[in-house]
Amino acid sequence: MMKYKGYTGQVVYDDEARIFHGDVIGIKAVITFQGKTVDEIEKAFQDSIDTYIDWCKSRNIQPEKPFSGDLHIKLSQKAHEQLAQEAFERNMNLDSFIVQKLTGKDNR
Repeated sequence: MMKYKGYTGQVVYDDEARIFHGDVIGIKAVITFQGKTVDEIEKAFQDSIDTYIDWCKSRNIQPEKPFSGDLHIKLSQKAHEQLAQEAFERNMNLDSFIVQKLTGKDNR
């Protein structure tokens, strides 16, 4: 994992092509980068982020913030009902209850 300006890049090595390639995770925009050395992949990652930010600025739009905390999931009706009931029994809202279940921490 690589970090730059709040963005996270995930890198894999393709042994057949003998190249590193990566993607920025945590946003909807598709940002990719590649390089043959660690220095190249780091520079390509940073350049890709800077290019994305400049592209957004030139179009007068806000760049996406990574991992905004807004997560949408699909549940069965039964699971939704069970979680809502458990949250109610603990006098918690559903979002806080789910965060507590996933992280083991109370984020109210």
